[in-house]
Amino acid sequence: MIFCFKERQKSSSAVARWPARRRGRGCQPALRRRGRRWGRCVAAVSPLCRDMGDDLAWEGDSLLQSEKEFHDAAKRNDTARMEELIRRGVDIKAKNNAERTALHWAAGAGSVDAVRLLLEHDVPVDDEDSFGMNALLLSAWFGHLRVLQILVNAGAKIKHVNRNGRNLLHCAAQRGHIQVMEFIMEDLEDMCVDERDKMDRTAFHLAAEYGQLEVVEFLIRLGCSHSAKDKEENTALHLAAKNGHLSVLEKIIDVGVDFDEKNSEGLTALHLAAEGGHSHCVKLLVEVGADVNAQTQKKMNCLHYAALHGYEEIARILMDAGIHTDALNHQNASAMHIAVLQNFPAMVKLLISAECDLDIPDNRQQTSLHIAAEHGRQDIAEMILIAGVNLKLTDKQGKTSLDVAARGNHIILVDMIIKADRFYKWKKDNLNSDSGSWVAKHLTFKQDHRLETQHIRSVMWRLATKYLKPGEWKKLAHNWKFTDDHIRAIEQQWTGTKSYREHGHRMLLIWLHGVITAGENPIKGLYEGLVGIGRRDLAESIRKKANADSTSPRKCTAM
Repeated sequence: MIFCFKERQKSSSAVARWPARRRGRGCQPALRRRGRRWGRCVAAVSPLCRDMGDDLAWEGDSLLQSEKEFHDAAKRNDTARMEELIRRGVDIKAKNNAERTALHWAAGAGSVDAVRLLLEHDVPVDDEDSFGMNALLLSAWFGHLRVLQILVNAGAKIKHVNRNGRNLLHCAAQRGHIQVMEFIMEDLEDMCVDERDKMDRTAFHLAAEYGQLEVVEFLIRLGCSHSAKDKEENTALHLAAKNGHLSVLEKIIDVGVDFDEKNSEGLTALHLAAEGGHSHCVKLLVEVGADVNAQTQKKMNCLHYAALHGYEEIARILMDAGIHTDALNHQNASAMHIAVLQNFPAMVKLLISAECDLDIPDNRQQTSLHIAAEHGRQDIAEMILIAGVNLKLTDKQGKTSLDVAARGNHIILVDMIIKADRFYKWKKDNLNSDSGSWVAKHLTFKQDHRLETQHIRSVMWRLATKYLKPGEWKKLAHNWKFTDDHIRAIEQQWTGTKSYREHGHRMLLIWLHGVITAGENPIKGLYEGLVGIGRRDLAESIRKKANADSTSPRKCTAM
């Protein structure tokens, strides 16, 4: 977070080009309104910036030129220019659109001489800007100890808080200004180390949240509360884990706290570290014994959060620690459901390797494959299909994953699922243990673009587009034991009155996949199929052409 002192000003040349009626004092209300709009726009960007005055650069045009120059001189610690402007009658109490005076700027910049000069001229020491920050809080925020001491001696209110309820200690702790904190706690009276802001956060919370290790150690030595909770019931441990501050996390753990303390949403420090992608913090919490299977109010475990963001390293750490990979959240979704929905193939692969249950239905009765089919996730569907799933499972609408893919017009996915269904049946009846590992290693359900199958694929294309009559592809499909569901899914595609050609071509390629996987002769199988539907003429023609072509493979190699 950077405190910027650069003012936004119109160039003199730009102002000179304005009509005279706009350059005069009469245009000031409009300019001030514009300045307020700028202030509101920028202030909306970051609540934290609003709290601590990081929008000081956007002061708009509410000041006279001499007043702007006075503020600038205060920032620069240019007391000579300030005195000159004072002699000319400048309003030393003038405020910009953010209600800031020259004292705010001088205190924020650490301009000691300028602060002294302003105090000598009796400027109000406790004026607040629109964020509730007075000069004393700004000096603490930016770590200007000497300015802070001067303001305290001038009678500034040491108990002052900004509009978020943060005091001197909060400001110094968040920014890591240890010398300022030492002065506050040792030299100022009645300063409570566990004072809370409007979010019920103490200085210890803020130091942990922003990774201020030295401040954390200082506050621990002072005897601060280690387990204090803010309004969201976060402890300092939660905030350190959430923001990935490993050294702070280690220090808090060393003092002895409950690793599994939950906030108002049921999140532990481990949940927050996992959600934030902080693998080093996750590893530390696991090593010290945090509960990896703890669930939030929405029944999310840490693996759900890792899957949600695709954090593979964190998922590995959690799996090694024994996390339940099939735990279900309030929507009955597992980590696998979430990884598929968020489209993280590497996470899906990792979960499959951990042997998670791929057939678990969520609250819509959808399996992981249903979700992949609905969103057209081909790479993920490929991994799931190769791992092996129950393709008969239906969602709440009674749709299988094949139905869902067809409904979404995900043509390649439809064909992949049909290939997988036919492969599962063939594997059950034919595959022995010796050949199983070889087939599994080379198995794919994606489109075949290999050079060695190019010839037979071209035969399939010509057959489907030039020789098969409408309806004949379905007869072939039935002959080759395609189910009615397979045929309906293929027919879902519509490309016009000649759609049957594309349907036939897709069916032939699906059939070819099974033949090649089984290590069978595709020309022989095609011949027998055509004869089976009464197209012996076409079968003989294809066989003669194949025999005449010496380069045509008599038997394609398996995948």
